[in-house]
Amino acid sequence: MIERLDYLEINAKAINWLASTNKHITTIDKKLRALVELRVSQINGCVYCVDLHATQARAEGETQQRLDCLVVWREATFFDDAERAAFAWAEAVTLLPETNAPDSLYDRLKEHFSEQQIVDLTLIVSLMNAWNRIAVSFRHLPDARG
Repeated sequence: MIERLDYLEINAKAINWLASTNKHITTIDKKLRALVELRVSQINGCVYCVDLHATQARAEGETQQRLDCLVVWREATFFDDAERAAFAWAEAVTLLPETNAPDSLYDRLKEHFSEQQIVDLTLIVSLMNAWNRIAVSFRHLPDARG
């Protein structure tokens, strides 16, 4: 449900172009990608995307406990070092005006991810921020599930 206007109907070409970039992002594990997208969406307060990416993460085999605790990932003991580096980077890129994507977080990423993966992870975060801004702006809400 979209409460304001149907952005896909109004400019399908641009929205489909944005969506088509996903086919070029192939080096990040689907479960990690869903978690990163979920974390970015939590920060941005996008209810549609939180619902979507939590559902995708479960479909990829993610546990409910990890989904429940993603918002407090720093305190949870069941995320590994690579996931922690990805979440920290995702938060820093999402909150760029406050963080300036610090070298310390970038250096931690390099311990776990290749250059291609770092580019892909950064693209995932950047695209998710774009999608969040579109969905929140036009009040795109998920349908209730029973």
